Amino acid sequence: MKITLNTLSKKQKGFSLVELMIVVAIIGIITSIAYPSYQGFVVSTNRGAAQADLMSLAAAMERHKAASFSYKAAAASAADTGKPAIFHKHSPSAELYDNRKYDLYISEASGSAYLIEAKPVTGTSQAGNGKIAFYSDGRRAWDENNNGTFSTAEFCWKC
Repeated sequence: MKITLNTLSKKQKGFSLVELMIVVAIIGIITSIAYPSYQGFVVSTNRGAAQADLMSLAAAMERHKAASFSYKAAAASAADTGKPAIFHKHSPSAELYDNRKYDLYISEASGSAYLIEAKPVTGTSQAGNGKIAFYSDGRRAWDENNNGTFSTAEFCWKC
């Protein structure tokens, strides 16, 4: 039998199992590095949407005061506190209520001052992220350590 060059140089097509496993391992390593960073970006984006919604709620509170000469009765059922009746009750306000990440609240309202808050919804990516607040005098606060109160260092939204 005569062996020719053609029979010895047939090229295999495809990948070996070792090559395929190396690619899977590389993809796994890249994913394990990128996914936590992506999750942090999503949480930060949702917090930014809640801050924007709080500012819109603050504008609605100012319109309410211009019409009624008081911040009172801006919540549901004409109450002074609770979920707002003059604005969306959730954030992101551009999405459906079922997709909410924060619930919006009027925490304090008087004739001349108010405190509005965005509280994270339990069971979402924002759950441990702390509430966000906006005061009628312009102060902004983010409970970054999620302990329920605002320390002096937390009176900012970019802490």
